[in-house]
Amino acid sequence: MSTESPPSKKKLPILKLSAAFLVLAVGAYLVLRGVPLSALADKGVALMRSVGPVAFFLALCILPAFGAPLAAFTITAGEIFAPQLSMPGVIAATLFSMAVNLALTYWLSRYALRPLLSRLVGRYGYSIPRVTSDNALTIALAVRLTPGPPFFIQGYILGLAEVPFRLFMLVSWLCTLPWALGALFLGKEIFNGNFKLVFYGIGVIVAATAVVHLVRNRYVQRPR
Repeated sequence: MSTESPPSKKKLPILKLSAAFLVLAVGAYLVLRGVPLSALADKGVALMRSVGPVAFFLALCILPAFGAPLAAFTITAGEIFAPQLSMPGVIAATLFSMAVNLALTYWLSRYALRPLLSRLVGRYGYSIPRVTSDNALTIALAVRLTPGPPFFIQGYILGLAEVPFRLFMLVSWLCTLPWALGALFLGKEIFNGNFKLVFYGIGVIVAATAVVHLVRNRYVQRPR
């Protein structure tokens, strides 16, 4: 008689599905009402451009550490500021701001918010293991390459686990780099209606997904 327990069923991501459904429903409603979505997008771009690059990239340095979606910045940055900064300038400013945000996230989780986060984790019955020199790289890759947890939650977990700062920055920045570059080009071409070049942005994201699969299979799923 087999003693193996049946595999646990994966729960449906109810919140994500509900959010996606809500976005689609709102978009369909606006289209049916005859609201010009392209005009709304143009107004939004003009508003963000009037704020200026300093405020925009300062917000990118700070807000994702508190839960703001990183994609909201990377998808729009190219279209908004490429005429002013050039596309290489936008890429450089985005990558620098992401590095600052990573450092802020680490400081918050490792020091400033550590007592609060530790109590919150313990309240729900979880524990954060401390890393060692032998498993630090594996844990950092496992957290950053495992789909599901939001970007800032991943950073909080690594900070609480006391992953060394240099390793945290290197792994986090490199794991985020291809997605950010793909989103920058993808967003710019979508706003411009140049759907031929959209496939280049999609190609970068697809290639990044393939690399993530390879790295995760090699480092994350090996025996502990």
